[in-house]
Amino acid sequence: MKKTARLAAGALALGLAALAPLLAQAQAYPAKPVRIVVPYPPGGAVDAVTRKVAQKLTEQTGQTFYVENKAGATGTIGASEVARSAPDGYTLMANDSTYSLLPHIFKKLPFDHGTDLVPVSTFMTAPMALVVAQDSKYKTLQALLDAARANKGGLTYGTGGAGTTPHFSSEALGIAAGVSFLHVPFKGAGEATLALLSGTIDFQMASTPGVIGQVQGGKARLLAISGDKRVAALPGTPTFAEAGLKGFSVINFTGLWAPKGTPPAVMARLQKEVAAAVASADVKAYADGLGAVPASAGTEAFAKMLQDSTAYWGKVASNTAFEKE
Repeated sequence: MKKTARLAAGALALGLAALAPLLAQAQAYPAKPVRIVVPYPPGGAVDAVTRKVAQKLTEQTGQTFYVENKAGATGTIGASEVARSAPDGYTLMANDSTYSLLPHIFKKLPFDHGTDLVPVSTFMTAPMALVVAQDSKYKTLQALLDAARANKGGLTYGTGGAGTTPHFSSEALGIAAGVSFLHVPFKGAGEATLALLSGTIDFQMASTPGVIGQVQGGKARLLAISGDKRVAALPGTPTFAEAGLKGFSVINFTGLWAPKGTPPAVMARLQKEVAAAVASADVKAYADGLGAVPASAGTEAFAKMLQDSTAYWGKVASNTAFEKE
């Protein structure tokens, strides 16, 4: 009996000894600047939202959280770099719903989509919006869809690249409405917006944070937004259902990922700080101004969102003329 007790005590001591470095690391974390890789060019919604949250994390922790843009290959270049990084909490990735599209875009990814990057927490959710230039002849969603039916795929839309959330959202819109559009990919969401304003393309699908500045500046108009209710920042913009198209309810989410193997205590600290950041008055006000909703969902809830989103986009991909790269 005494021997068993001694063995148990010894095992407990060994367990605590193994855990001690992790606990010390978590207590000290962050002890140096934290890099958040945004795998897209500057100027898009993911970039803008992440910079705001990074600013808040810096204020809360006293350590610098900074954004580094590593664009290319629909976000896989930046994601690969983070997946290969040391799992210590000092290199993270910010991304949006596009991450759940990757298995439907590429035949083979340079990392394991399901395990190499672990979801930490969401930042915000936002509706997808159909936006046209201010001087566009399309004044309503119905007018645009009628034109698409008449032109048989002649209406053009722009995105930050093939395989992005705006690309598949536009395709999902076409499927829901029974029409087809012509996709014009650009190097980033910002370039697509510039093309919209110059009249190079007919419309753009984008999350509200990415285009609300142009709308409020009088350069663009929103014809409809996804979701089941209007947003406070855009009270005059109907939902797709209100505009006459039911069954289109794509919502974009932005969040944070860490490399596989990041210590649980560090993950917990990050989740705690993100939750505090998105609950703060200034981030709430920032989100309201973008037509977005601050939303902190931990690893388990975030993983479920990714699972559901990946399954949804798989259905869209099977009905889209898109060849995997």
